[in-house]
Amino acid sequence: QVQLVESGGGLVQAGGSLTLSCVASGRTFSDYGMGWFRQAPGKEREFVAGISWSGRITYYADSVKGRFTISRENAKNTVYLLMNSLKPEDTAVYYCAVQHSRWTTALAGMGEYDYWGQGTQVTVSS
Repeated sequence: QVQLVESGGGLVQAGGSLTLSCVASGRTFSDYGMGWFRQAPGKEREFVAGISWSGRITYYADSVKGRFTISRENAKNTVYLLMNSLKPEDTAVYYCAVQHSRWTTALAGMGEYDYWGQGTQVTVSS
């Protein structure tokens, strides 16, 4: 059974930084691309960042490009999201997800992912 467990969320002032982590189990982690999504109150879940199975390809939403960095450490079955220059509009529950197909590139569509973590809250105060 695939499990994804996020951590690292919290309360931070605008301009600050946070690093989210997601530990995966139940699937050969290094074979699958991973992604981070977020959902703010009253809004739909949206793509934030994705990384290919190899880690060589990354892809970002325009709203976070240049501020967020996705990376992975296959030896630890972990994907990270480094968030810098945080803004109040980054406030949301952040979810990691694993793609349903092996050996693919970084993907933004929610339909490309079949397992999701429980989410971690990120709150950015102004």
